[in-house]
Amino acid sequence: MSQDNENLEEPQTDETTQEQVEIEESVEVDPLEEALAQAADYKDKYLRAHADFENSKRRLEKDKTNAIVYANESFANDILSVMDSFENALSSMEAMNESTDALAKMKEGVTLTFEQLKKILEKNQIKEIEAQGEFNPELHQAIMQVESDEHEVDDVVQVIQKGYTIKDRVLRPTMVSTCK
Repeated sequence: MSQDNENLEEPQTDETTQEQVEIEESVEVDPLEEALAQAADYKDKYLRAHADFENSKRRLEKDKTNAIVYANESFANDILSVMDSFENALSSMEAMNESTDALAKMKEGVTLTFEQLKKILEKNQIKEIEAQGEFNPELHQAIMQVESDEHEVDDVVQVIQKGYTIKDRVLRPTMVSTCK
């Protein structure tokens, strides 16, 4: 009996398939409609590819601009250590009690050189980070915490090393001590 059921099912499958083929043959596909559908599909693919290309072009232009703007970043970092040395030299000269003519002239020369260097940095949009008031983790790096009656909690108490920005980026954070 199971063989009879199988035999009965097969002709039904063949008849169904044959009916589908007849229906497909009777419904003729208009070549114009098919070509229009294909053209619409190609147009959609073209528009998507063009949009991807334009986005890539904009992204590359932005990367190129950033590369030009921040090209001197490593050079600027190297110059900052020279700035620190000048500041240290000036503060040590001020601490000296000797008021000789040679010391005064040397101090004047170091001061002038330091001011020229500051102007060059400002001209290249490298600015000192202000370190007064509340601690800002995006601009400051806390090296230590100290107790102070004059400051509130998380206020900057002392600047250990000045920080700088180049345009809108932090070149070097300001190293500070904060109040406990």
